[in-house]
Amino acid sequence: MIDEGFLTGGTAAVEEAVRKAAAVEIMPRFRQLASHEVLEKNGPHDLVTVADRLAEEHLTAALTAILPGSVVVGEEAVHADPAVYEALLGDAPVWIVDPVDGTRQFVHGEAGFCTLVALAHQGELLASWTYAPALDEMAVAVRGRGATVNGVPLHAGSPAPGAVIEVATSHPDYTTPEQKRALLGLRTDGVQPRPCGSAGLEYLAIARGELDALAFSWEYAWDHAAGLLLVIEAGGAQTTIAGEPFRITGGNALPFTAARDAATAELVRGLLAGE
Repeated sequence: MIDEGFLTGGTAAVEEAVRKAAAVEIMPRFRQLASHEVLEKNGPHDLVTVADRLAEEHLTAALTAILPGSVVVGEEAVHADPAVYEALLGDAPVWIVDPVDGTRQFVHGEAGFCTLVALAHQGELLASWTYAPALDEMAVAVRGRGATVNGVPLHAGSPAPGAVIEVATSHPDYTTPEQKRALLGLRTDGVQPRPCGSAGLEYLAIARGELDALAFSWEYAWDHAAGLLLVIEAGGAQTTIAGEPFRITGGNALPFTAARDAATAELVRGLLAGE
């Protein structure tokens, strides 16, 4: 098990590593990408750039040096070798890394992208870092110790009584017909669904109380691990469509939701389930 002292004293070293990876590998390429440095992985909405790959390599070396014996599950490494994902089920501490979350926004020269890092052990989230370098925002969450952005505590709060509930949702290209029907259940009075941007920044918006909920139909841990801990430590809640906690190790009933509070999470879950 990870020493509790690391969660107190080690988080600053991780924050420094995340900032350095962004400064060295991501920001010099922001709005400077050549056409050959952008490729499609699984379609036009699933892009990868040289910045994604080099930042993940940078973070893999830095994070495993900070915590000897740990391993990394990174989006690009898993794309190259799906077996890497199985480390989430192992005994070693795992760094879950999305080097550029919101690659589409990054490619288009928009500021709405971030680097996501989470630390987990045997499926339990322990700490997370959400860094938006173009916005100069660093959000940190530690299990049982709260969440901050640029050092300011985050409190998700609750929607005002009678307010329209705003929900960020999956892109239709990433849903099965059944999941698409579930997401269509959000189109009802009092709820305003919209397409999501960077998943990490949508989670941060919930933790800030600026977005009420999200509903996603995919479960890749690198998209959700950092943000889920951020929302929970800011006082929010999460649940799958089946009313069970979302597990970063997979096998979840989908879609799932995260929200500012438990009541909002249950409202969205019920709409997804057609109840």
